[in-house]
Amino acid sequence: MSDTPPGNPLSRGDKRPPSRAGPSSAAFTAALIQHGHLEPALAECAAVSVVTALLRNLELDEDQEPQGHLMRKLVEFLPARDMGKDSHAPIGGQEALFTCVARELRLDVSAVEPLVRTVFQTLRGFLSEGECQDVERSLSWDLHYLWRRTQ
Repeated sequence: MSDTPPGNPLSRGDKRPPSRAGPSSAAFTAALIQHGHLEPALAECAAVSVVTALLRNLELDEDQEPQGHLMRKLVEFLPARDMGKDSHAPIGGQEALFTCVARELRLDVSAVEPLVRTVFQTLRGFLSEGECQDVERSLSWDLHYLWRRTQ
């Protein structure tokens, strides 16, 4: 047992998530910029939009392992932001995901598919093969197909 009281900043039991982007987020955004040849602002916005939409479509129980681990890992790729403004309702398939991302990025829906595929492909490079398979198994058939095409 530690002699440090629970409210003390040095206490292990009172850990809070970091308020700024972590190394996973920064590395993911940098890889997205390089791989997708994107402007930094667009890469960050695309990462937030696509990964958030992906999280909303995963049929995982956050409290169960290993799926809870996967959800936490995907959240690590997001820069720090206000989590309260996002809807947690699932997005109904590929076309709805494209429409949602296009609306958030203020782009035409026709321009979004290559961007979503780039984010998926970059994301796959940061996940283990097992984690990629967990994502794949947890998506609707059309998003599953889109995820697989990024291999």
